[in-house]
Amino acid sequence: MNEVIDLRRQLLSGHLTQDQVREVKRHLTVRLDWGNEHLGLDLVPRKEFEAVDSDQISVSDLYKMHLSSRHSVQQSTNQVDTLRQRHKEPRAPVPHHLLLNLKSFTHSNIGEDVDLFFSLYDMREARQISERFMVRLNKNGGPRNPEKLERLSALFTDLSSKDVKRDLHLVVHVIRIGRMLLNDSRKGPSHIHYRRPYGCAVLSLGEVLPALCEHRDEKDFVMKVYMCNNENEWYQIHENIIRKTSTKYSTPSSNYGLIVSLQLLRGDMEQIRRENQLLFNRGAAVTRKLGFPDVIMPGDVRNDLYVTLERGDFERGGKSVQKNIEVTMHVLYADGENLRDCVSLGTGEPPRTQYHSFVLYHSNSPRWGELVKLPIPIDRFRGSHLRFEFRHCSTKDKGEKKLFGFSFTPLMRDDGTTLSDDIHELYVYKCDENSTFNNHALYLGLPCCKEDQSGCPNIPSSLIFQRSPKETFCISTQLSSTKLTQNVDLLALLKWKAYPDRILDILGRLRHVSGEEIVKFLQDILDTLFVILDDNTEKFGLLVFQSLVFIINLLRDSKYFHFRPVLDTYIQKHFAGALAYRELIRCLKWYMERSADLVRQDHIQEAMRALENLFKFIVQSRLLFARSTGGLEEEQFRCSIHELFQSMRFVLSLDTRSSDTLLFTQAALLSSFPAIFEELLAMFSVTEVAEFVRGTLSSLPSTLHLGQSMDVVKLQSIGRTVDCRLFSYPGGGRGGRGADVTGESAGRPAADSAHYNE
Repeated sequence: MNEVIDLRRQLLSGHLTQDQVREVKRHLTVRLDWGNEHLGLDLVPRKEFEAVDSDQISVSDLYKMHLSSRHSVQQSTNQVDTLRQRHKEPRAPVPHHLLLNLKSFTHSNIGEDVDLFFSLYDMREARQISERFMVRLNKNGGPRNPEKLERLSALFTDLSSKDVKRDLHLVVHVIRIGRMLLNDSRKGPSHIHYRRPYGCAVLSLGEVLPALCEHRDEKDFVMKVYMCNNENEWYQIHENIIRKTSTKYSTPSSNYGLIVSLQLLRGDMEQIRRENQLLFNRGAAVTRKLGFPDVIMPGDVRNDLYVTLERGDFERGGKSVQKNIEVTMHVLYADGENLRDCVSLGTGEPPRTQYHSFVLYHSNSPRWGELVKLPIPIDRFRGSHLRFEFRHCSTKDKGEKKLFGFSFTPLMRDDGTTLSDDIHELYVYKCDENSTFNNHALYLGLPCCKEDQSGCPNIPSSLIFQRSPKETFCISTQLSSTKLTQNVDLLALLKWKAYPDRILDILGRLRHVSGEEIVKFLQDILDTLFVILDDNTEKFGLLVFQSLVFIINLLRDSKYFHFRPVLDTYIQKHFAGALAYRELIRCLKWYMERSADLVRQDHIQEAMRALENLFKFIVQSRLLFARSTGGLEEEQFRCSIHELFQSMRFVLSLDTRSSDTLLFTQAALLSSFPAIFEELLAMFSVTEVAEFVRGTLSSLPSTLHLGQSMDVVKLQSIGRTVDCRLFSYPGGGRGGRGADVTGESAGRPAADSAHYNE
């Protein structure tokens, strides 16, 4: 009360500017409405903070004023606006991006060049969730490339809210480039350099991210580097450090470590680039998630294959000690050409043509766990294969690297699908330094793994390359592609022209494709469906319609709800089906007119739930047709919409007392009905749309003959109707008989529906 008195005193003083008067009035009315609500009094309808005469305004405008007042009160007390939440779709998720700057790397006893690999690791799922950021430093700790001085930064992108809450860790692996053994100059000549594991540092982001969320500025952190006590456990050194299994690692020096700064940015990448131009001008390395962000927008093109060297089991080969094994990976095209610049050890450094693994000293069963990115062009993916060559690195004076075997795997199967996201155990074939790989056909006809054995039943024993039955090599792969798929049914749909006799079966099998694959290829799938529709509307129209309904309802699932903006963007900017509206209207009418006869109405109910987006497609298709033809067939279109609403009225007028299934169909239609007005206003006048609404809602039987659940659904539908943009137009509420819609057709006063929504 003292606050209200003080605000009134400020108004009466006459010393405030117009803006200040407006702000004081806003605070004052909010406090008055808050007090009235808590005292159980009526809310006073206001416009521009002034009380209005409720007899001089329409029912819908009065409803909106009460709604606005209630919202202001709830905002002022930091309460959740439940009404607006019910009527408003959830916002698209806001991605997070972690900015990392390497400020210094301190060491005292390496004396060799080092490569640092930064990545994000999820301890709960025991897997790396990001690409690697690579920094190459000289033996003095400075960047090997002088131009990168003070430019050692990376942006880990597209972290979701769930990612931020995970048990995440920033992991840094230190690989030295030099002798086989650091402190023994006799082990290998000085001119031969090997990639050798050295140390690892870990920072728990679960403890850091909450602080970064509160403070927008960057914050410095010190990361201590530990050495692995046993190289055979190098692949899990980061896990041992996180678990604090101190017996498996050691500290080389107290003053040995890294200093990094971290900053958490929020917003889509376009916004981040716009607001942080200096950051990108200085060459910050964009380091992506393994996999896709929450929302993949149309136009996003990606084709990255991630290969992880897992482990190998090799024979000693008559040697007294175990081997020092280095793996060399080549990416080769169908003609045997080495694909250039298709191997990336990490962002921040240019891609290369070959990959050389680090070497584990005296290990015939090495476990690497090293991830490599292969940004292979889409047009080069088919026909390409990976070849892994195994060499023993001798530590004698000559420092020879002797080839003793190889493995290979194609990137695509015969059916056109890509290598599956899985661990692949590859066969190892014997060879030596005299072997030639110039004719790659000599080994491509051999089975690359056990699963491939059936495709090569008869292998002659006289071949140059013989399999080593006791040796194996394992890799794991993960594909992040918007153009290539691992699903046979989806591939058949996208390449439907190659299977003209199977189109009906292909369309029917779309429901068996996983939701993850559908949202990933959403634009391509929708383009394909409308091309098929144009190709033969009479034969494929109904199946295309069912497929479209299936996709729309898939996006209604909470798991994929965040992809709905993608669908809206597609309809507005990418959809090109100028003739599609005819078939969509026809199929909707066909379903509705059969609702009285069918016992099972699953397909009809699915179509009713998809009504909003179906109308978006119909209206956009008609607009495209009108633009291209100068408005031809306008009268036919308007007649077809009128007939469609007649079908809706028919469905709602049916007696549901003896059919629960039909009751669910009516409920699905009523729930979706208010969402279509916005689209119709692009093609019809406010009065016409208001008449559609009045006529449709009036077609329901009296509430006396409805069950309680149906009565609730109808009131919800009326409440959402009153809240839509239609009633903000002059004549939309009164001239369009909005009062009839909310009052007479419901069988109760309009105020009841407003109270129900509140």
